[in-house]
Amino acid sequence: MNNAFILAGVAALAFPTFAAPPPTTKKPVEETLHGVRVVDNYRWLEDQDSPITRAWLKDQNAHTKSVIEKYPGRDVLMKRAAELNRAEALTTPSQRNGRYFFRRRAADAEQHEVITRQGLNGPDEVLLDPARFSKDPNTSIVIEDISLDAALVAYGVREGGKDEIRVRFRQVATKEDLRDELPEARYMSVSIKPDKSGYFYATSGDDKPRVYERNFDEPHPGREIFGQQYGAKNLMYTYLSDDGRWLVIVVIEGSAADKVEVFIKDAKANGPIRPLITGIPARFQAYPAGDRFFVMTNYKAARNRIVEVDPAKPQPEHWREVIPEQKYVMDGFTAVGGRLLVLALEDVKSKLLAYLPSGKLEREIPLPAIGSVSSLSGEWGNPELFYSFTSFHIPQSIYRADLQAKTQTVWNQTKLPIDSASLELKQVFYSSKDGTKVPMFLLHNKGLKLDGTAPTLLTGYGGFMVSNTPALSVTAVMWAERGGVFALANLRGGGEYGEEWHKAGMLANKQNVFDDFIAASEWLIASKHTSAKKLGIYGGSNGGLLVGAAMVQRPELYQAVVCAVPLLDMLRYDKFLVARFWVPEYGTADNAEQFPYLLKYSPYHNVKKGTKYPAVMFKTGDGDTRVAPLHARKMTALVQEATASDRPVVLLYDMKAGHSAGMGVTQKIEETADIMQFLSGQLGLAVQ
Repeated sequence: MNNAFILAGVAALAFPTFAAPPPTTKKPVEETLHGVRVVDNYRWLEDQDSPITRAWLKDQNAHTKSVIEKYPGRDVLMKRAAELNRAEALTTPSQRNGRYFFRRRAADAEQHEVITRQGLNGPDEVLLDPARFSKDPNTSIVIEDISLDAALVAYGVREGGKDEIRVRFRQVATKEDLRDELPEARYMSVSIKPDKSGYFYATSGDDKPRVYERNFDEPHPGREIFGQQYGAKNLMYTYLSDDGRWLVIVVIEGSAADKVEVFIKDAKANGPIRPLITGIPARFQAYPAGDRFFVMTNYKAARNRIVEVDPAKPQPEHWREVIPEQKYVMDGFTAVGGRLLVLALEDVKSKLLAYLPSGKLEREIPLPAIGSVSSLSGEWGNPELFYSFTSFHIPQSIYRADLQAKTQTVWNQTKLPIDSASLELKQVFYSSKDGTKVPMFLLHNKGLKLDGTAPTLLTGYGGFMVSNTPALSVTAVMWAERGGVFALANLRGGGEYGEEWHKAGMLANKQNVFDDFIAASEWLIASKHTSAKKLGIYGGSNGGLLVGAAMVQRPELYQAVVCAVPLLDMLRYDKFLVARFWVPEYGTADNAEQFPYLLKYSPYHNVKKGTKYPAVMFKTGDGDTRVAPLHARKMTALVQEATASDRPVVLLYDMKAGHSAGMGVTQKIEETADIMQFLSGQLGLAVQ
């Protein structure tokens, strides 16, 4: 790293003077919950569409802009963010009847088109272009299903970052849509019938998860065929087997799928819906393979196992264990080419293993480095497998493997201007508050001098059985190449070590997640990677709750915080949008036994007036229909009023963006620059 970069970083620590944030009116709402008096001064900000909330948002965005503009390096950060985002990008292909389908975003495009090829090396044909649906660059398209003969595609159109989509059907040969359309709603799946006479689809809106069957040209919504016995706490989705015989209906209880039930229907024979797996409080992931089902489950196996289930005799006593529980975690699997492809995690490092149906390990498929494997794609009767590999500093490569010939080649590689060889990715283990060993990945320049001066950005998640493995991150690359340390802590609550690791960070154990994160912060300081004045934290969604809790519990540990699309009011979170699905993970304040621990860690209820809080950027937008943006609005007002430090507390609020994918490239670049400018200005990261 040259001296100019180092001097620029030092100079950035001379913090500018910021104007006071816009005042926010207090309108106290007092209530007593389980004998405890609770006061909420900013509940009026829950009303997103009220004129006073809209005026407040306008003032807050103006203030945020004035703060960000005082930090240096905007042009440099925008340029680098553009270099790392504006490259051709492809998704892993799906093959049907010899035709391939994938999404491709050109280097100069805002969104992915849907592309099809006849044959592996056939010419690319644009099947769907989001730019033709809307001039809004944040309108995106997702493939919902492809008919068995590859003649018809179901696709969703998403506006902004909303979870809701409109569903349409396109004929591949003519590139024209059928007249049928599903109106905008929260669809969990769409499955085209084998004979293309219609489709099955699953919804999760209005507290009534349901599966419908609808023929083309039949009045909406079609016929309700499943779901009457389920309610607000359930999600469900459908899919068809490779040969079109089996319609599989999966019912999930809670977002972390703590209980999963599986039902099946012989779609070709139009048979009845009947249970395959029910009444067992465990997870099940089922793949049909001819007359049998291979099922991955944590039932009697905390790190998962795979069993074979005969639909004629589905009771557990008839199951055949194919792959018993291993020392590694089975993080996912698929059935391709007569084999079971297991995505394994061993100390949070991805492995891809090919097993025979007998349960014999055939081989481990070699991977190029420490990183993440995802998007496995293939069919039971075809030896062709596609999968994606990436790491923090290694752009995505999509591999095509021939499982019969035991060969693999790179099908596509994203080309980005990253000097991966100059960066070092390593894994360390540290002790949490209770002595638990927790892994953490660190990315930084090779030869980094450990003298406590490196600007460091720590992130994590810790929830919902989600495993955080190293995947390409524009923020991580930009941070590390400028002399900083990017850190990802693999906290309890995730799935990195199986169900026991998850349970150790959920419900009444949620404080363990925050303790793990705080211990990671202390380790980074004690090991001389950084200091409290150079340490920032960044998290989104459940990770937004994480950094919000860390900020209020240990404000002296951090110089800056970016808290994105967060949950923060844990006494009211489950009253909005789809948050009812998260009660099995967090609990609810309506429950007298769960209320005390939620109150104890709820970030919104633990802000203390007169505390010197770090610089904070809360980030959300109107289009978030998953985590209500009211959390960020209320917390911004509260921390602005309470903090005794001179560090800025701002709200970056987009009038369209939301929680789901769909943001256009231009907006991604601008958002990356906003966050990097804020963090680098506070932490002294080189930006010139």
